[in-house]
Amino acid sequence: MLNDASSLIALGAFGSDPGSLSAEVYLPHSFKKNGPLVVVLHGSTQSAASYDAGSGWSALADDLGITLLFPGQRRTNNPLGSFNWFKQSDNHRGGGEPMSIAQMIRLVANEHSIDPTRIFITGMSSGGAMTSVMLATYPELFAGGAIIAGLPYRSANSLVQALCRMRGFGGPSDRKLERLVRDATDFDGPWPIISVWHGDNDKTVASSNARAIVHQWRKIHQAKALSMESSQGPGSTRRVWSDQSGRDVIEEIIVHGMGHGTPLGTAGKEGLGKEGKYMLEVGISSTRRIAEFWGLARA
Repeated sequence: MLNDASSLIALGAFGSDPGSLSAEVYLPHSFKKNGPLVVVLHGSTQSAASYDAGSGWSALADDLGITLLFPGQRRTNNPLGSFNWFKQSDNHRGGGEPMSIAQMIRLVANEHSIDPTRIFITGMSSGGAMTSVMLATYPELFAGGAIIAGLPYRSANSLVQALCRMRGFGGPSDRKLERLVRDATDFDGPWPIISVWHGDNDKTVASSNARAIVHQWRKIHQAKALSMESSQGPGSTRRVWSDQSGRDVIEEIIVHGMGHGTPLGTAGKEGLGKEGKYMLEVGISSTRRIAEFWGLARA
């Protein structure tokens, strides 16, 4: 089932909005107080409505009673409609786009009586990179995150660096990547769990960035050993890391042969979304699988 753009409700003033973003909300048909919230960040050249239609988040939200928040980029901020994850003014706590997103989350959580322990964030491409920013700069807000075709937090601090990192060139060491997250706030946990998705044929954002994201979070979670590796679905490999208590805290899914975009499985009763630009039919719904990893849906 697809929900049309009119089902997204524009959010009015939500604070000082230093990043000058827009925001839209989706209230599920099965809305109940004390339910979860998922924040969904679109990619370049996309809108909140187009990403929702492609990914199928609002259809899943109706089934599971999830409230959705869609931050939106304005073309006046970025000509491609990309979140500015690589700008120093937009990748630190307390200002720019991260502060705007935090402000809208707090407003929606308050107005709709959201369970504060069940707030999650996901995004693709520049939205995936901004998901990395939010998880590092406002970790206290989130129980989990999912980064699709994205990049690690502060792997770039300029447009030139961003283009290099997207192609898989350069970047901070694993130790530096961990330190960047620790230095972003004075937060000491519990940290959000992380789901990482990437196509190994991605020519826009090299899949080496998926490995870098995993390494950025492994020591944060004290997940020192790979607990599971398996090939599953139509040509994908999933790796999982657990913390010292045995809880799965990081997963990485590499979809073999897939290019740049969000993995979709649109067929059958559990199909979600609609194939399109950067919305890629590969027989596996990242939307549904992410919700399962977060504990919002049964596996």
